[in-house]
Amino acid sequence: MPLSTYRQFEPALAYAAEATERTMDRLLPRGDTGEARVFEAMRYSSLGGGKRLRAFFVLASATLFKVSAMSALRVASAIEFVHAYSLIHDDLPAMDDDDMRRGKPSCHKQFDEATAILAGDALQALAFEVLAQEATHGDPAVRAALVFELARAAGAHGMVGGQMLDLLAETRSDQSVDAIDQSIGAITRLQRLKTGALISFSCTAGAILGKAAEPLRVALAAYAHDLGLAFQIVDDLLDVEGDPAELGKATQKDADAGKATFVSILGLERARSQAGLLAQQAAAHLEPFGAPADLLKQAAGFVVTRRS
Repeated sequence: MPLSTYRQFEPALAYAAEATERTMDRLLPRGDTGEARVFEAMRYSSLGGGKRLRAFFVLASATLFKVSAMSALRVASAIEFVHAYSLIHDDLPAMDDDDMRRGKPSCHKQFDEATAILAGDALQALAFEVLAQEATHGDPAVRAALVFELARAAGAHGMVGGQMLDLLAETRSDQSVDAIDQSIGAITRLQRLKTGALISFSCTAGAILGKAAEPLRVALAAYAHDLGLAFQIVDDLLDVEGDPAELGKATQKDADAGKATFVSILGLERARSQAGLLAQQAAAHLEPFGAPADLLKQAAGFVVTRRS
């Protein structure tokens, strides 16, 4: 049954994850030819794990504009391919050097570094191939808008730019009020690019597919902005307080690397309070949509209470 029939967030998230997983499975290459190893690595890293929260945002925003399920699922799959590519590259020794991802060996540990790089490259390319195909939407202008917005969210002015800032980040020794304010500004910008840009695309994709009026698209972008920051603050909290077994990856990575985070600057309690406030603000941006946006409002609450 369609996502719009669900009233509670967790069953809706499970449905979105399952439906997106099936679509991804159909779209991913498979075979036993010479390049089969990269196919295997692509499937290993993108299937069978993760909450599919970005996919949920695509599907939930699409229901607001009565977009066809198949169109929404293809866009949801595309964003998950980009997300999977980013995790593969993020785990590489040259980046964050993580051996575990989603409770199993990272792609470069399961295969090798070269295969992991190629699998990430191929997943990124596949995302844009899917968006550009007529099956995603009959209007070429809509497909072009999807390609443009995802490219911007994933590139140097989005996720990649944020990752560059993350690699350069380190804790400031000067803890004056001015320095703390500057650090918060820098961290907010970093996370708006690294994490928030893809979340923003996910939340506004339904509006693009549905050719929505600009004010409604702006409302979804504002929701995504506050939600994305809340999401990252909780990530920072989980890096300090989380259970590695539950998270499926190592914790304390940022502290060990000497990186400034929302938690290192604000402290645990202030960071937790700020995440809650941002979630409330995010939900308030959805008022123009009324009851049909209830699942997205519940998602804001989930983001700040999640344990993984």
